[in-house]
Amino acid sequence: MVLITSAFWRDRLKASAIHLGLSLAIAALAAFLVFGIWYPYPYRELSGGRELFLLVVTVDVILGPLITLAVFNRAKPLPELRRDLVIVVLIQLAALVYGLWTVSAARPVHLVFEYDRFRVVHAIDVPLELLDKTPPGVKALPWTGPTLLALREFKDGQEKMDATLAAMQGVSLSSRPDLWRPYAPAVPDILLAARPVPELQARFPARAQEISQLLAATGRNPQTLRYLPLVGRKEFWTVFLDPVTAEIVATLPLDPY
Repeated sequence: MVLITSAFWRDRLKASAIHLGLSLAIAALAAFLVFGIWYPYPYRELSGGRELFLLVVTVDVILGPLITLAVFNRAKPLPELRRDLVIVVLIQLAALVYGLWTVSAARPVHLVFEYDRFRVVHAIDVPLELLDKTPPGVKALPWTGPTLLALREFKDGQEKMDATLAAMQGVSLSSRPDLWRPYAPAVPDILLAARPVPELQARFPARAQEISQLLAATGRNPQTLRYLPLVGRKEFWTVFLDPVTAEIVATLPLDPY
């Protein structure tokens, strides 16, 4: 009886361990997709992708091997055992696919210059009824990571009022495809709105050294760079810009307001 019981649990634990290893390998591939493409730094912080992904994957990785531990039994007829394992795999894959779909729906798709700040726009933020108004050459909902955009000027007072009222109802200006324009033509406006970094350091003396070290690591002179606020899903950061091209050279979790 002891030998039977020992073999019984040894087989189950072995099957569960194999399932766990495969689950971790799939989770690693999913992590590359999420953090390498959909939520590169700093978006995993700004958009909350890390917490959502870890919740989904942790449940999925634990769920499959535990079910395998419960159902695996060599005493079962082979067709029955194969059927049980296939059902376990299907349940686990369905949970993973649903989790990844949830993460993808919340993924950041654009970083938009919004007149005096930058704002992260997520796929779920973009009104579907405005997708057909996306400017030529701009992908409304890219799958290969966030892109840089800017907002155009309002055509008239009525358009500005309509957009402002929509923003008050939860549709931010930056999430409206009808207001988007490519980033490059907006560079003069971006640099006009941006402020010099020494001004930021003077306002936050306790973090002045941190700012200098961050920017020095980019190989740029902190004294020449400029900055603007960056609005994420849950908090404000600061984005640092090249003073000529408005290229983003660094970001910092610092609310500059």
